[in-house]
Amino acid sequence: MWGYLWLMPIFLAVWAISGVWIVFAIAVTNRTVDLSRGFPYISICGSFPPQSCIFSQVLNMGAALAAWICIIRYHQLRDWGVGRWPNQLILWTGLLCALGTSVVGNFQEKNQRPTHLAGAFLAFILGNVYFWLQLLLWRLKSLPQPGAPWIGPLRLGLCSFCTILIVAMIVLHACSLRSVSAACEWAVAMLLFALFGLFAVDFSALESCTLCVQPWPSLSPSPASHISLPVQL
Repeated sequence: MWGYLWLMPIFLAVWAISGVWIVFAIAVTNRTVDLSRGFPYISICGSFPPQSCIFSQVLNMGAALAAWICIIRYHQLRDWGVGRWPNQLILWTGLLCALGTSVVGNFQEKNQRPTHLAGAFLAFILGNVYFWLQLLLWRLKSLPQPGAPWIGPLRLGLCSFCTILIVAMIVLHACSLRSVSAACEWAVAMLLFALFGLFAVDFSALESCTLCVQPWPSLSPSPASHISLPVQL
């Protein structure tokens, strides 16, 4: 029986995809971007008010949801027997991707270009690495694969296509083919959101998540007074 945690990845994918396209629509409507001069990058659409405020809110909330998904996935992999260090590497890669997404939303390309580009690197490059590590771990460890048999090949195809598009985006931008490069950027963003959404299949096996707070050994109370306080999420 499916719990409620599978809704989180679905909500993230729907929220982020619809949010960035709404920002695009507003930017076109108020003519802060001109389609006759070429197709714009996502960041250009979100650089001018009022859509810059919506852009920041969409990516901040998306980053928070992505961070929670990465944490839940970390605990799921731990329960499946994945070692501490590879699991933590995957976790921190995902958290840095979420941080980069928030940076992209808060430091607009027109105002803080270096910071914005650093955030874009974390969001796109490390986001792609995060899902490649998930696939590599699944292949090496023979982990459970919830869902239909085609879910694994689908993830492999999405990750491969995402990598190709990232390389194409960088090369095309360097060659001053900005419209085609921007189209690749949009496609990469949609693929990464879709990959996060596919975690709904993995989370379908989870009924709930419990957070347990444990003190350091030096701060532990005596055994007689120890009380476990699980917090249900």
